[in-house]
Amino acid sequence: GRMRQFGVWARRALASFAFSAVAVAPVAAQESTQRPNIVVIVADDVGFTDLGPYGGEAHTPNIDALAQRGAQFSRYYSSPLCSPSRAMLLTGMDNHRTGHSTIIEVLPPGMRGRRGYTMHLEPGVVTLAERLRRGGYRTYATGKWHLGHGEGDLPNAHGFDQSFVLDASGADNWEERPYLPYYATADWFENGQRAHLPENFYSSEFIVDRMIQYMDADTGRANQPFFAYVAFQAVHIPVQAPAEYRDHYRGIYDGGWEQLRAQRWRRAQELGLLPASAQIDAPHPSFRPWSAISGDEQALYARSMEVHAGMIEAMDHHIGRFIQYLQSRGLAENTIFIVTSDNGPEPSNPIADADFRRWMRLTGYTRRVEDLGERGSFVMIGPENANATGTGSLFKFTAGEGGLHVPFIIAGPGIAPGRVDARAFVTDVTPTLLERAGVPLDAPAIDGVSMNPLLSGQAAFVRDQNTPLGVEVSGHSALYRGDYKLVRTPPPLGDSSWRLYNITQDPGETTDLAAEQADLVASMLADYQAYAERNGVLDLPPGYDPQAQVAHNTRMKTYQRYWWIFAGIGLVGLLLLGGVIWLVRFLFFRKRTA
Repeated sequence: GRMRQFGVWARRALASFAFSAVAVAPVAAQESTQRPNIVVIVADDVGFTDLGPYGGEAHTPNIDALAQRGAQFSRYYSSPLCSPSRAMLLTGMDNHRTGHSTIIEVLPPGMRGRRGYTMHLEPGVVTLAERLRRGGYRTYATGKWHLGHGEGDLPNAHGFDQSFVLDASGADNWEERPYLPYYATADWFENGQRAHLPENFYSSEFIVDRMIQYMDADTGRANQPFFAYVAFQAVHIPVQAPAEYRDHYRGIYDGGWEQLRAQRWRRAQELGLLPASAQIDAPHPSFRPWSAISGDEQALYARSMEVHAGMIEAMDHHIGRFIQYLQSRGLAENTIFIVTSDNGPEPSNPIADADFRRWMRLTGYTRRVEDLGERGSFVMIGPENANATGTGSLFKFTAGEGGLHVPFIIAGPGIAPGRVDARAFVTDVTPTLLERAGVPLDAPAIDGVSMNPLLSGQAAFVRDQNTPLGVEVSGHSALYRGDYKLVRTPPPLGDSSWRLYNITQDPGETTDLAAEQADLVASMLADYQAYAERNGVLDLPPGYDPQAQVAHNTRMKTYQRYWWIFAGIGLVGLLLLGGVIWLVRFLFFRKRTA
């Protein structure tokens, strides 16, 4: 363990030295007085402890180097789902104010079209890209968008000069192919127009290639600063990675998810990212013990984690290619880099659903150990591994720490290196970057707070410790204030009761203090209700279950998509029934007249 940890630290030190050596090379570097370029890198479903600087097994030398020379946050929070997180990241506004209160795939029909739940960036919502473009920046986006695909919903209508994006929640990483029966196709768009992927495609490689192409082609504006939004599909399901990356991790995960969870927790403590005295919470009752599954299943889940680590390493490799591109043009030294994740790790196990297994057979997806991660394979790590790669309670979809607590690294001019233990939130990114860019924060008002006083050492907090910070997505709710967190998890994973944790000392959410601190619960609950009222949070229908809602919405989509087939089957059925009735009547009357 200690030898491996030394190896990790050594790799990071070497990576940091390599980055610094190239970045300061005399290649027409920009003057420090110029406004900074901005690169925002968003990984998909990467847990708090997945990246190298946070104790993960994946080799991430390029992210390591950014963490070494920048600020690495230990208490940065996002929302528990992708569209709300991306909307908040790109606007600085609460997700309900943007129109993306949740994701369309889990939206109950009765909420559709209501304010905050339109699944569009609503009128008056202004993105970071749009504000930067008004301020003289050139703006680019490649990768996952998931903020709508209708008229006026794509990046070209929201401040991006050039964009090549996926509108869906996810897609295959090897080809233009949907990953769920909810989608008929994997729809990519270039500058607002339906576009298609090249034959030789791998998502992380293509996302960086297209970003470089856009910047290379924009020579006429090379004197302007740029904003690059690079949104990877790694490590959203289906988790897929080239063999040269995934094979680096042979055997590492053979000990199972309980062992992985304990190791990740211990490493995060050794790195100072979690309190040394903090306890890890007990596994959720729905989680299976590693020893209770068959040897074949163990091999499948261990290999799935190898692919997962390989996909993170592949993403890091292509991040390195982009950094090298910027270095070769003298742009890296004056560039702010952000690396973060939209939410915690993905727990879904769609294979457990019979309808999904039928869809897999129809579409040719496989799940075999021998070619797991390759083209045509469908890989997910499952809820137990997802819980192991996050922090504390649960994972994506929930307001437990596993769903909200994600990595955040920011490096660049004027940002002192070191670990930052102050709490920050996804809405804080937009005001921070606008201030760094010297672009005024005009209307509409935002909810985020600039992190710059914290980053410059002028403040110890982003917000005053007594300022409440609320979050809600699909009934999963939390409110942070001071050292405490009030959180509610609805069924089937919880019972909808409000629980209270000293989240500073107990990030594992092991000790519920609600009963002994009833006054604090009441005070924080009043803060949460004020947050919900201010932002237009709607109550969910009784018995709402996001997984059941996805299944229902998928069936409705299927009926809409193939209504003519179902109508034809129904018509044929009626004709056959009519024929049978006619035949019975004919034989009956024939017998009577005989």
